[in-house]
Amino acid sequence: MDRPFKPAYIVEALPRLLAYLPLTLGVALATVVAGSILGLALAKAKLGRSRVMRGLADAYTWTLRCTPSIVLLFLVYYGLPAFAKAVFSVDISLWHRAFFVVLTFTLFFGATMSELMRSAYLSVDRGQREAALSHGLSEFQAFRRIVLPQAAVSALPNVATSVVALLKEGSLAYTIGLVDLMGQGTLIIARRYGAWALETYLAAALIYWALTVTLEKIAKRLERHLSRGRRSLA
Repeated sequence: MDRPFKPAYIVEALPRLLAYLPLTLGVALATVVAGSILGLALAKAKLGRSRVMRGLADAYTWTLRCTPSIVLLFLVYYGLPAFAKAVFSVDISLWHRAFFVVLTFTLFFGATMSELMRSAYLSVDRGQREAALSHGLSEFQAFRRIVLPQAAVSALPNVATSVVALLKEGSLAYTIGLVDLMGQGTLIIARRYGAWALETYLAAALIYWALTVTLEKIAKRLERHLSRGRRSLA
């Protein structure tokens, strides 16, 4: 039976979806932190002198970029517990689903961040670092005061884009039963036997749109702030 479109159901669904927004943001934040650490380690390997480490880091990035996120999510969610049970006799199948979601998207985000960090580091003229060292700065001081501010400005737009993409990709978590924002929307539709699905999805879309706009505005403000610091170095 076809039902007429009712905007009132969008308003009704919004607070029910927003109740699960903290979990969605928490998963995204944990992924960004863990993925950035992984990306830093991979970028360091790619910039290092060891051919073996460079090859492994490049192979990792290539493999993750060629793997659909939903496929990796299923591999991690179903494969990791089976592996842990077979090798270590440890049952992790009952761990919170958020763990598997964070782990999956950390692997993806780390691969992306490694390339962003590597290219941002290489975008800074090496002569500036050498000049800083010649004026008595240590390696760490030269990196923190000269290289890092310029590399951050260079990387920030792409990092912001990657974080937004991560937030949207995280909506796939409902496919393994995580009740986050999107998972709650799916449950609402199921409890109504598929009724007013369009209104519910529109409510979810409004929330994601608001989050995207907010993140983009924060990134632009931060970029302007860092750019002022960069100009002060000139």
